[in-house]
Amino acid sequence: MSGHSRWANIKHKKAKSDAKRGKVFTKLIKEIIVAAKMGGGDPGGNPRLRTAIDKAKAGNVPSDNIERAVKKGAGELEGVHYEEFFYEGYGPAGVAVLVAVATDNRNRTAGEVRSVFTKGGGRFGESGSVAWMFEKKGMFTFDIGSVTEDKLMEIAIDAGAEDVITNNEDKVFEVYTAAADFHKVKEIFDAKGLKYTLAEINMIPKNTVRVEGKDAQHVLRLLEELEELDDVQNVYANFDIPQEEMEKVA
Repeated sequence: MSGHSRWANIKHKKAKSDAKRGKVFTKLIKEIIVAAKMGGGDPGGNPRLRTAIDKAKAGNVPSDNIERAVKKGAGELEGVHYEEFFYEGYGPAGVAVLVAVATDNRNRTAGEVRSVFTKGGGRFGESGSVAWMFEKKGMFTFDIGSVTEDKLMEIAIDAGAEDVITNNEDKVFEVYTAAADFHKVKEIFDAKGLKYTLAEINMIPKNTVRVEGKDAQHVLRLLEELEELDDVQNVYANFDIPQEEMEKVA
């Protein structure tokens, strides 16, 4: 799991750069629209929407933009109709890749994703080809210096978390939950004043493939290029890449 946590944290840091802020804003707004469409425009009764709004605020998306996105998703304002689903494929060294998209044009998005896979040394897969290798789970990371292991373990397990891992290589604690328990655990962490560096529902690989050297760089380049596509919300992969390789893209 640590490789995925490492990639997720690197993405989080990179998203803060001014050069990518506009693209990040678009993805955050799109998630709000989809969340409101799926579960209604009341954050109090729609945990996914509440989390999407929290992430948008953390990303400094203006309140007016957030409010309009909620209204568009809830049908109060005219807006674009987005579908969300996964594309699947393989990257270099046989790494399984799962691409979460939200799009208003399947044909356009399929063509763009297929092109990136091909140019990046991978191959586009059929539906179901790699999805079985992943599990939907909640994931939190905490800087090791921000809380003691014993305190975090006690609060996390009492809140309903499935696992707490000490990742000394990346100097973080990783907390994993069932997807259905993510919002409950997050609320308890917030109430206890615990400061996580990452809080997301992700597709976590059941097993990983060790990738090093040029293959590692090719895999990371493929994931970055997929993330750059406007219709792509998230990219997940089952690699295990050494920290020094990951730091080259940080």
